[in-house]
Order: sequence, then C-alpha cells, then structure tokens
Amino acid sequence: MHELSGRRILVTGASGFVGRHLMASAAFAGVEFATLQSVDIRDRPALEAEVASIRPDHVVHLAAQSFVPRSFEDPAGTLEVNLMGTLNLLQSLDKAGFSGRFLYVSSGDVYGAVDESQLPVKEELLPAPRNPYAVSKLAAEQLCLQWHRSNRLDVVVARPFNHVGPGQDSAFVVPALAAQVVAIAQGRAAPVISAGDIDVTRDFTDVRDIVSGYASLLGAGAPGRVYQLCSGVERSVRGILQQLLALKGVDARIEQDPSKFRPAEQRRMVADNNRVSRDTGWLPAVQWETTLQDIIEEMESRT
Repeated sequence: MHELSGRRILVTGASGFVGRHLMASAAFAGVEFATLQSVDIRDRPALEAEVASIRPDHVVHLAAQSFVPRSFEDPAGTLEVNLMGTLNLLQSLDKAGFSGRFLYVSSGDVYGAVDESQLPVKEELLPAPRNPYAVSKLAAEQLCLQWHRSNRLDVVVARPFNHVGPGQDSAFVVPALAAQVVAIAQGRAAPVISAGDIDVTRDFTDVRDIVSGYASLLGAGAPGRVYQLCSGVERSVRGILQQLLALKGVDARIEQDPSKFRPAEQRRMVADNNRVSRDTGWLPAVQWETTLQDIIEEMESRT
C-alpha cells in the first residue's frame, strides 16, 4: 500500500479535463500537487529541470494528445507527445532519482476492434489498436512496463474507457449532444440534433469515478499490472441522447451526419472492472443520471 496523504504528486496534463477533476477530487485529499509549469513534455531539457525541482513522491501521467480524429490528421505529432513525451518524462524522473509510483494513464481504445463474443473486455485480451492515438498509448504502456522490468520502476497502468462529466470539451460525443439539447431547450436552435453514428454502444464512466480510480491504483494497485477502469455497463449513444432530451423535456428530430462517422468504428463495447475492484476495492459510485444532469447544467452555465 502507498500512502497518498502528505505526499507530493506530480500530475502531468493537470490543466486538462481529467486533470482538473483529479486535483479537485476528495480521493486525493491531503495530497500536495505539483504540475508542469508551462513545460512541454517534448522539451526534455526543460522537463528535466522541472522534475528535478519538484522531486515528486508519485506521478500521475495524464498529458496526451487524446482526440482520435486529430491523431489521424497528425499521427506523427500524436506519437511525439504520447510516446516520446512519456520517454522524456521517464528519463527525467530517473535522472532526478525518482523512487515512487508512476501511474501511466493509457486507454481502453488500445483493444481496437473487439468481436462481440469477447465482450465484456478483460485485461487479458490482446490489444489490436486501429488508430494512431491507440497505437501511441499502447506503445507508451509497453515502454513504462519495460522500465518496470528493466529499471525496477514501480509502474501501474490504467486503461480507462470512455469517461464523461462536466467540463469536457464539446468535441466529444456526450457534451456535443448535451450542448445541442440545451440550445434547443433555450430556444437558440431549431429542434434538430446533428449527430454521427449514434447506434454504437460504449462503456461510459463519470470522470469523478475515474479519478478516484486513479487514487485507488496509486494506493493499492499491484506493480507492473494493467487495470481497466470502466463502469461495466453498455450504453448506446442513441439511448444517452434520449435521456438528455428527456431531462430537458425536449422533442427533436435526429439528423445523422456521415462526416461525423469515424473510420474503423467499433459497434459495441463494454468492459470488465473485476480486476481493479478485487485488488483495490474501487467501483464507480456516481449515478449515471447525476452525470448527465451535471453535464447539462454545465452546458447551461456556458451560455
């Protein structure tokens, strides 16, 4: 077990959607947070200097280019940030004499196309990524685990599946739909929802549960192990849209836009969280209706 209270934890990507929730989470109460102050993880000399000055007890590595469509547009840039940036961080920590726990945040997207007979996904399933983002995350996972094997670095890998909540960029599907529902409810838009392929299913978890999972893995995950963080519940995007419309009492026509369909789309997805629950006791706690209501209220506050 690793004690978190009173420890200095370096959080990369702290200004992002997940990082902001992590640093506000009760699961990290008593922690002293450190962040990279305007340092790009691709800039190794600057990163080395920053890490040396921080001297963290533990690290949560969130920083990444995480938008899948952008990874198709700029695969080299995605690999540079997600893989080479991770290498720069590992080397910077090594140079600073780091001896704590390193939590690498990967993605459930590494599995690629999963046959329905293999659902729910378990950690033992062989990854087969189908986009540059997932390739970069799997490569960085293996880099971190190699450091665990060769350099005795205390590494734990998290594979979170889709996570949502207030503050997420509206480029992602649930806030994008919620923003349209709110605009219709406020009379700012016609009752038409523009959407991509809404007849896919995903395993969505509230981001506040995800970050509490990170705290659980920092504290009680087994070194060198990979853990999925997920709800274990399969939800369709169409069903989520219908819930959002119902929460605002809105009727709308749905127009599916082929330009919003992703290449190599997975039709169904749901994952298994038994390993993380067994090893750390973590399970999602935020009610799904609360998640959607909080997203709607946050969208309303933006107008």
